[in-house]
Amino acid sequence: MNSLLFGTAGIPHSTNPRNMLNGIKTVRDLGLDAMEVEFVRSVHISEEKAPGIKEQAKKHNIKLTSHGQYYVNLNSQDQAKMDASVKRILEASRIAEQSGVWSICYHMAYYMKQDPAKVYEKVREQVQNIIKVYKDEGIKLWLRPETGGKLTQWGNLREIIKLSQDCEQVLPTIDWAHHHARSNGQFNTPEEFRMILTELEKGLGRHVLDNMHMHIEGIAYSEKGERNHLNLEDSDFNYKDLMKVFKEFNIKGMAICESPNIEEDARLLQQTFNRL
Repeated sequence: MNSLLFGTAGIPHSTNPRNMLNGIKTVRDLGLDAMEVEFVRSVHISEEKAPGIKEQAKKHNIKLTSHGQYYVNLNSQDQAKMDASVKRILEASRIAEQSGVWSICYHMAYYMKQDPAKVYEKVREQVQNIIKVYKDEGIKLWLRPETGGKLTQWGNLREIIKLSQDCEQVLPTIDWAHHHARSNGQFNTPEEFRMILTELEKGLGRHVLDNMHMHIEGIAYSEKGERNHLNLEDSDFNYKDLMKVFKEFNIKGMAICESPNIEEDARLLQQTFNRL
């Protein structure tokens, strides 16, 4: 990536009629540069329609990411659920690749009150198997473990960096508000933002900072972590200082807004960043 692009988590609300092709055009009309294809509940793009989405994104110079299905747990104790989780990731990845998506992220597992080290081993084994299929089928997109917003979700910073070290074609998705919620209000100062980026670069090199896939939103939380997403101005999340730290580190890649008012906050982030 040559710059930091801002975009929406899904089709902008102002799109009319609200479909993928129109959504991509609306993103461009809004002056944004990226859009996340939301497969969180289902893979709603067919093999027949995927090439048209790729072409539309190319036509309007919009970069695409994707968020995979919520119904995934690579630490399931039920083999059928484990197999279904792998199948869902591969199903979404194949359509994402055909649609021109650059990077797909997942909440990959739950701890389920188990030893985190053993959970990590299980997640790594399954991800390595998935990447083998990627290689065999020529799937080139990045597979991204995302920061979990709840303490029950696998995926703290150390874990997602280690998975990216141990597996080819894997890099983290940093959800900044999830770090904030997971820590019950920490990771909200310039020093803490710098710490995350420094840890990423230390573990994965400058390459990761040049190819970031990030989520930013307002968030409500408790001692158990994330409760729900909020608009930025309705939250205590310190997005203004985060944008300053992005400038300091010369971050590149994609910053996807997951606030309820996706396009308004995506533009707010973009404008805040560009004014610096």
